[in-house]
Order: sequence, then C-alpha cells, then structure tokens
Amino acid sequence: MTDALQGLNKVLDAEHAAVYAYGLVGARTSGGQRSSASAGFNAHRARRDQIRALITARGGTPSESGAAYDLPFPVKAARDAARLAALVEDRVTAAYLELAAVDDSSLRRLAALAMQECTVRGYGWRPTIATLPGWPAGRPTAPQRGEPRTSPPVSLDQ
Repeated sequence: MTDALQGLNKVLDAEHAAVYAYGLVGARTSGGQRSSASAGFNAHRARRDQIRALITARGGTPSESGAAYDLPFPVKAARDAARLAALVEDRVTAAYLELAAVDDSSLRRLAALAMQECTVRGYGWRPTIATLPGWPAGRPTAPQRGEPRTSPPVSLDQ
C-alpha cells in the first residue's frame, strides 16, 4: 500500500470515529451547541465520503465504520459532549497532519484545508489554542537575562 493510501485510510478511520462521536455530541446538547454538533456531523460525514471516494479511485479498499467506538470518558452532559467534540477535532487534525506529509500535492492541500476546518470547529467547542508540536507547554517566555538563547523568542500576543 502506498503512503498516500495509508494516510487516506488513517484519515478515513478518524472520520468514521468523528461521525460516531458527533452523533453522541448532538444527543447530549441543545440549542446552539446542537446546531454546532449537527454542522460538525455533516462536515465529517462529507469528508468521510470524499476520502472513501479517493481511496477507491486510487485502487484501495476503504475501511468500514465500526459499530461503536470506545469513548475516552463518559459523556453524560453537554459539558462532556463539548469536551468530546474538541478532542475529536484534535485527533482528526492529527490524522490529517500525517496525510499532509505525502508526496501528492493535491492530498497535501486537502489535508491542510481539513486541518483548518477541524481547528476552527475545535476552537468553537474549546476556545483555546493547544500547544504547537515541539513547543513547551504553557505560554512561551523569553530567556532570563544572561541565559543563552537556543532559539528565537516566540510571541503570539501580536
């Protein structure tokens, strides 16, 4: 199996899980949150169908959705559902990040757009920015006076 097909299959598995999770999120929310859950469900379902078609077009066999998925924590209330939705978006983003590393520029573009969409949706559920890969947790700080600078200072407070 090519790297592209492996990446697409990993993304498809993540999209299957996202569709399942958003069904649960919608069942545990109401009002604006339910509208957001419905939009997330529809977006992930559309991406899932797109990825399935890409796998088939490349000669692969798309994976099928599981009957159920283990959840990382109990989802009993709207607050739990929002936490699950944010986590789902983080995990789907991570799957697309791997797809962004393949040689095919059209798949890299698809991955970048999907990651952007997931990040925006995730921010709607949890309005914080996760630490970027390779960065220390917490707010970046400049070295203290006299400490060697190992990399340029980073500020996100612009």
